[in-house]
Amino acid sequence: MTGRILVVGDVITDILVVPEGPVARGTDTPATIRQMPGGSGANQAVWLAAMGVDAHFAARVGAPDVVRLRRHFEGQGVTAHLSGDVANPTGTLICLVDPDGERSFLTDRGANAHLGETDLPFELLDGMDRLHISGYALFEPRPRAAVMALAARAKARSIPVSIDPASTGFLAAVGHDNFLGWAADAEIIFPNADEAELLTGQTDPHRQIAALLGVFPRAVLKRGNQGAIFAARGTEPRAVPAEAVEVVDTTGAGDAFLAGFLAAELRGETPEAALASAIAAGARAVTRLGAQPLAL
Repeated sequence: MTGRILVVGDVITDILVVPEGPVARGTDTPATIRQMPGGSGANQAVWLAAMGVDAHFAARVGAPDVVRLRRHFEGQGVTAHLSGDVANPTGTLICLVDPDGERSFLTDRGANAHLGETDLPFELLDGMDRLHISGYALFEPRPRAAVMALAARAKARSIPVSIDPASTGFLAAVGHDNFLGWAADAEIIFPNADEAELLTGQTDPHRQIAALLGVFPRAVLKRGNQGAIFAARGTEPRAVPAEAVEVVDTTGAGDAFLAGFLAAELRGETPEAALASAIAAGARAVTRLGAQPLAL
C-alpha cells in the first residue's frame, strides 16, 4: 500500500449500450448491452485500489444492495462505508457509446442524491492521507452540505482535499461560480477540457490553467488525445502527451486518470511522472468496455 485515500461519491449501476450503427427511431437497432458497476466515485476508489492505494469509499445506496455492493468493493480491494437508503434505489445510468467511444448518459442518481451528514461521520478521516470528492456529490443540497462539512474538517486537520468537476451538464445547470465556491477547500482540481471551459469561460488551455490557479493551488487539465497539463502556483505548467491507443469506450477513463495521478503522488513521484502514470491508466481504461478495471 502506498497511502490511504477516502473517496466520497456516487455508486451507479452502468447499463452500457453500444449500437451497431445509427439508432433507428421507432424500431429495433442491434446493440451490445452490458450491465456493469459504475459511478465516478466508485470507479475512482476501485482504480486507486488496483494501483496499490489503501482506498476507502463512502456512499449511499439502496438498502437491498448494501451487502452485495460491499462484497463487490471488498473483492476489488476497497474498504466501503455504505449507508442503506430504504426509500430510494441505488443509482442507475444508461450510457450510450458512439462508434468513436464518446458517451452520452441518462442518469437516475437514486440514493446518491440523498447522501447526508450521518453517512459521512468525521471519523472517516482518521488515518487518511487525502480526501477526494467526486463533483457529483456537490450538485444537490443535502449531499453538498455533508460533503462540504467533511472537506472543511479535512482541511482543518491538514488532510489535502482533491476534487473533479464530474459533469458538464450538471456544472452548466448549477453555475460555475457556485461550484467553485462549493469546492473552495480543495487544493487540486482535475477538470477535462470541456469542464475547464465551463469553469473559466476560456477556451485556451493555458488561460484555463491560469484562471483555475486563481482559485486552487494546483490543477490538472485532462485533454483527452492531447494529453494533460499539470500546474501549480509559482511554477511553470508541465505537459505530457497522450498515448496512442484504439478507443473502445471512454467510460471511466477520467476516473482511471485521476487515480493514476493520485497514486503516483502518494509514491512520491514528480508531477511529470504522475501525469505519465495518469495518462497510462486512462489509456488502459479506454481499450475495453466498462468503467472499472475489474468490472464484474
